[in-house]
Amino acid sequence: MTISYSWLNDYLPEKIEEEQLSKILTSIGLEVEAMESFESLKGGLEGLVVGEVLTCVDHENSDHLHVTTVNIGKEEPVQVVCGATNVAAGQKIILATVGATIYPLEGDPLTMKKAKIRGVESFGMICAQDEIGLGNNHDGIMVLPNDVKPGTPASEYFNIFTDTIYEIGLTANRMDAMSHIGVARDVCAYLSHHQGKEIHCITPSIADFKTGENTLPVKVTIENTEDCQRYAGISLSNITVKESPEWLQNRLKAVGIRPINNVVDITNFILEEYGQPLHSFDLDKIEGHEIIVKNLPEGTKFITLDEKERTLKAHDLMICDQKGGLCIAGVFGGLHSGITDGTKNVFLESAFFKPTTIRKTSVEHNLRTAAATHFEKGVDISNTVNVLKRAVLLLQELAGAVVSSDIVDIYPNPKEKQQVTLEYNYLKVLSGKYYAPQMVTRILNVLGFDILSETEEAVTMTVPFNKPDISLPADIVEEIIRIDGLDNIGIPASIHITPSVDLLVGKLDIQEKVANYLSGEGFNEILTNSITNSQYYNDETLEHSVKMLNSLSADLDVMRPSMLETGLEVIAYNSKRKMSNLRLFELGKSYYKKEVGNYIETEHIAIYISGKTQEDDWISKGQAMDFFYAKGIVNAIATLNGIQKISYKRLENDYGLSFEMNKKKVGTITRVSSKKLKDFDIKAPVYFIDILLEPLVQIVESQKITYTEIPKFPSVSRDLAMVLDSSVSFDAIESVIKKSNLNKLENIRLFDIFENEKIGKDKKSIAINFSFQDQEKTLTDAEIDKMIQHLIKGFEKELGAEIRK
Repeated sequence: MTISYSWLNDYLPEKIEEEQLSKILTSIGLEVEAMESFESLKGGLEGLVVGEVLTCVDHENSDHLHVTTVNIGKEEPVQVVCGATNVAAGQKIILATVGATIYPLEGDPLTMKKAKIRGVESFGMICAQDEIGLGNNHDGIMVLPNDVKPGTPASEYFNIFTDTIYEIGLTANRMDAMSHIGVARDVCAYLSHHQGKEIHCITPSIADFKTGENTLPVKVTIENTEDCQRYAGISLSNITVKESPEWLQNRLKAVGIRPINNVVDITNFILEEYGQPLHSFDLDKIEGHEIIVKNLPEGTKFITLDEKERTLKAHDLMICDQKGGLCIAGVFGGLHSGITDGTKNVFLESAFFKPTTIRKTSVEHNLRTAAATHFEKGVDISNTVNVLKRAVLLLQELAGAVVSSDIVDIYPNPKEKQQVTLEYNYLKVLSGKYYAPQMVTRILNVLGFDILSETEEAVTMTVPFNKPDISLPADIVEEIIRIDGLDNIGIPASIHITPSVDLLVGKLDIQEKVANYLSGEGFNEILTNSITNSQYYNDETLEHSVKMLNSLSADLDVMRPSMLETGLEVIAYNSKRKMSNLRLFELGKSYYKKEVGNYIETEHIAIYISGKTQEDDWISKGQAMDFFYAKGIVNAIATLNGIQKISYKRLENDYGLSFEMNKKKVGTITRVSSKKLKDFDIKAPVYFIDILLEPLVQIVESQKITYTEIPKFPSVSRDLAMVLDSSVSFDAIESVIKKSNLNKLENIRLFDIFENEKIGKDKKSIAINFSFQDQEKTLTDAEIDKMIQHLIKGFEKELGAEIRK
């Protein structure tokens, strides 16, 4: 939100210095994020003065230069070399003195320096109109009227408007502060509270408004009273459309609005003053002089002011005449009913449209106008007619308007003000501070609340229509704390709290466990944009993707259907900056469309691995991260969550494995294809672990926690080596071990794989360590040998193993 310092002061009963006002605004929750200077002319003509040419002689070393002496209101005149053909003694001119910077209409700024031109010293420059940005004329230097006093600052003579602009970080609920009067109301409430008296902002008087003869009546009908809850309008004739006066243009330029003409500028002025959008129609283009607020059929074509044809939705609210649409209500005007230079008669509209309807239309048609922004946050329905009167008075003053109808005000279902009761004890508990009752009512009165009743314990009030976000006592507490000053919230000397015994449960607990484990293993958490580029995906994937209707850019047009691609963006970015050993993870969502209106969000734990386990150093080399490293991470996450049963299955594309925990599919480990890596310009292999959070949570929550005593007796290990066909996977070996049902077998560990022609073609030798333990006693060699023999028989029978001895 942009606020003009000088404009805001028009509504304050006393002038406040710029820095002090900035502190007040921030204190009351209207955080000033930036303060910038504004000048109606760039540079503000600083350092330029009115001068009088005392003498003018030809330069002895030039056939076109002149040497002049110029009186600029000081004791001694200054000498200036000038090349203009029209310079002459006795003229009043504009002189840019040494040190001043001029800003020509074309070209770069130029700072004046003491110069020697063909042997003659020159202290400044006599200026032409275009050289200082005042116009396009470059026929010669500017010659001013003779009655101008030398030494007068050029900024004063040309009445250069300067201002300070506040950029306010306005929160979404504060529609009441989306105008200069709204901000002034808050400032006055602050002053009232801190000065101990009621101070109200100064609002423009509309007492002079009078209706004229009803010569151009316009009939208004509201067919959709839910989306248009109030509609007011008035007819004006004898309008002269022209350029706005300088003061009005300066006001608009200061807050970033381009002046257009006096009629449009006045509606924009009212928007910034009161926060109420107005719309002006060329009355002669309204068929039958009738306004109908309604919805047009789905698919109706409508041309807006930007000359684009738009296809309307059935829910788009329209302002129509007897022939068809004139304007998309609250959003954008129509091409054929707008104000032009030839407009003589105007119908001026002021209305209240349902915020959700306006927002939906604005977003779907990508028309994010200032009017739509105000309507979608809510406007003051009680002020609809007042702002209309204010605008009419300005149009009478600046455009010669004649009131040619009564005010039409259709308000079918007048709103009741919200009632709220605030208990003083609740105020003290929530704010942590005691506020005297008279202090509370003074703040509320200045903010526009009407006090209905007061007791020693509570105050009951009605909420003004300009604060639609207030409905609870807590909202009133926020208003009081705000006006007291957010920087006045006290910090107690001691804090009393009850220690929490609640633990994170379910999904949050698992997410935190996994994140802590991965961080401890050297992984870095990343957070990527869930909106990504559709170019990353094939047509089959995009068929079920969630596309953006109002994309931020061509590169951000779809909700990500998988977690892989946004992670690869991060890897590509880091790889190009010599960060090649990457272990990353993200807790995020992917999005899937079953059909229109039926969308699915899936939560993931996404893990990305690339490079080596560590940097090479003098004593050891880093080991390249691979499938086995990724599989180890999955196993560790399963163990961390108390899951013992995990199995893997090769994916069809041979790029990875899917894995199940407790016979439920949980995720995949994949080596990212070379084609995909090439798309992201990544040279090193990347391994991607995708864990679906929901099934993992279900498995964890279905498990029972079992506690066992720490073993009293030692475990015993035995190694077993065997020769197998190369095609036999370790999964097959594990399957045989599980079938053996040896309850005293605690752990197995593969520690060697050997392949050589000596052991046979297409053969491999595998060595496994088995750990056995009995909770009741120390195992004997005979018992261990028996279990090993049982395993050997299984390997020989199921896998055709040859035991090495």
